[in-house]
Amino acid sequence: MIISETAPSAAVQAKFHNHAGLPAGIVASSVTPFTADGELCLQQIRPHVEWLLAEGADGLSPLGSSGEFTSLEVGERKRVLEEVLAANSGRVPVWAGTHHYSTRTTIELSKHAESAGANALLIVPPYYMAPTVAQAMDHYRRIADAVSIPIVLYHNITLTAVDFRTHHLVQLAEEGAIGAVKMSNSSPDRICELLQAAPQLSTYCGIDSVAFEGLCHGARGWISGIPSIVPRVAKALYQAISESDLPRARELWRPLSDLARFQFSAYLNGNSGAHWFSAMKATLNLIGPPVGDPQPPLAPLEHEHRDKLIRILAELGYTTHAAAA
Repeated sequence: MIISETAPSAAVQAKFHNHAGLPAGIVASSVTPFTADGELCLQQIRPHVEWLLAEGADGLSPLGSSGEFTSLEVGERKRVLEEVLAANSGRVPVWAGTHHYSTRTTIELSKHAESAGANALLIVPPYYMAPTVAQAMDHYRRIADAVSIPIVLYHNITLTAVDFRTHHLVQLAEEGAIGAVKMSNSSPDRICELLQAAPQLSTYCGIDSVAFEGLCHGARGWISGIPSIVPRVAKALYQAISESDLPRARELWRPLSDLARFQFSAYLNGNSGAHWFSAMKATLNLIGPPVGDPQPPLAPLEHEHRDKLIRILAELGYTTHAAAA
């Protein structure tokens, strides 16, 4: 039970308990395809979306970190979202990444997403200028005042320098400013603490390294790298934990954890290894429809890492395309 000095209004409670657009299970962060010249390749979005849905994704989230939103202009972001929504055609909930440093621009993108048919918004705190927590909380309140669909707060200290503690998240939820949290904190206790403090708040595992613990503690779902590149196996893990089949879950987690360690090897080993997003796009190009390479300054996955990635994917049951391999 969430405790506050002042009981939330009925309207706020209704918004807080509204799980519409907040699916249980696996939410895949769709990527943004580009041509070899670095131009948007909108025609590749539909086959990418179809592949994610065929893999069993329970929701889609375009224009998150994996959607390379930072490399796109506002108009391009709107076109990408519209194409994803058209390809999805209402089959699963869509969380639109509408984050921007500017509150004004975030509101513009959020209003567009709602009018275009998105079911929820995924919003990372304002970045680079490192606003105070109080200022960042006001950022979410202003956005919530401008839209009626749920906001998923993307908790990402590493890339924003904004650390919402559990009581800040609870307060925003009580006010109806957010409806869910994507907890991308590498400390398992941070997601555990939030789940214990606010069991009614839809909380999602937002980083692969804590997915096993977070799901065991009762997280509503999982949205991170692994569910976005091998959704079928990620969903099998989610289902095994949901059914309290821990032996099966441990069996599934072993190769998935190998993939997570590979994907974040540069981050974990002082830049010696694969960059997480280069690994993501390489994986998708190896086992799904082509999605192009990352936008510079990020580069395609180095050849010395590809053989290891192919071995991990084979252990997970995937056959790689000969041309991509």
